[in-house]
Amino acid sequence: MQKSAVYREITTDLLNWYQRHARILPWRTEAQQNKVDPYRVWLSEIMLQQTTTAHAAPYYLKFVERWPTVEALAAAQEADVMAEWAGLGYYSRARNLIKCAKEVVASGGKFPDNEQGLLALPGIGRYTAAAIVAIAFGKRAVVVDANVERVVSRLFAIETPLPASRPIIAEETDKLTPDSAAGDFAQAMMDIGATICVNRQPTCAICPMMPHCEGQKTGNPAVFPIKAPKKIRPTRIGYAFIVTSKDQILLIRRPDKGLLGGMRALPSSEWLDQSKITTTASDAETEQQAIKEAFPSFPAQAQKNLMTLAWEKQGHIEHIFTHFALELRIFSAETTSDMIEGEYWPIDEIDLAGLPTVFKKAVKKYLKQTRKA
Repeated sequence: MQKSAVYREITTDLLNWYQRHARILPWRTEAQQNKVDPYRVWLSEIMLQQTTTAHAAPYYLKFVERWPTVEALAAAQEADVMAEWAGLGYYSRARNLIKCAKEVVASGGKFPDNEQGLLALPGIGRYTAAAIVAIAFGKRAVVVDANVERVVSRLFAIETPLPASRPIIAEETDKLTPDSAAGDFAQAMMDIGATICVNRQPTCAICPMMPHCEGQKTGNPAVFPIKAPKKIRPTRIGYAFIVTSKDQILLIRRPDKGLLGGMRALPSSEWLDQSKITTTASDAETEQQAIKEAFPSFPAQAQKNLMTLAWEKQGHIEHIFTHFALELRIFSAETTSDMIEGEYWPIDEIDLAGLPTVFKKAVKKYLKQTRKA
């Protein structure tokens, strides 16, 4: 059989499988009714960046209920959007979501139906642009995400390690992608990767592509995709300060730019690389410097008051970001709201504050430490 015929057979088998076994997902409901809203395709694809389907789904449903159209999202308050996004991580996505919605509305309220136009919008990269073109507009586009990388690497037993193998994977995916039904094909590949061709124990026996899978023929398909050795993730250390007053907790708003920008948070110091932290300073000196860093915008008198509080150590939490691990050391103190003014939030309702996960973990640790009795 000629290689072009093999590609066609693989694609046909995959599409037939998808017709019977497509996952039921909230953003696919309209597509299954032949009603596709590019806004909702875009929203789901942004949420699914670096996030599992199971984790993203409830956020998607909340967003489309609160902001059912791109116009509604463009008119939303940034603080409200960031609060609804809290827990999804990678918060620059949420900021770009608002910027993108505003640009689309300013251009007439319609998303571009081509990759070039979509790539010009904030927060949309090559994968997302291709996915929107294929799924929302039914046009041919080569869609490659992590699932597709894994499936294609195994299908053709690609021995070049990631990330160097990505051009090869894209080329092979291009050969498989049909001229029509490109959206179904892309989603079928994603579904295969999510349900059958999984990371560690692929269930090859039920895969529609098994007869053509070179990785399966090696006897160990799970070794693909081959990955270059991981770099060691550095550790950073920071301090978080829990200031309470009458069962309320003091929160701040982080600067718009930078990690977790624009989010409500606990006051915290800079997060410094472990290797850059001086060992000559005393604990008291380190803690005082951390307090200064954590409350930079507070009035001078409030900063003096903060220094006089009876700070207690509450242990630490660990949190993994993409490029570093964080050890966040927690201190707490009781005060009065007139002594330290700011936004105080009821501790029993802290889940409604929209805190990023790292600070939710810190509050949970504090509550565990202080409510042991």
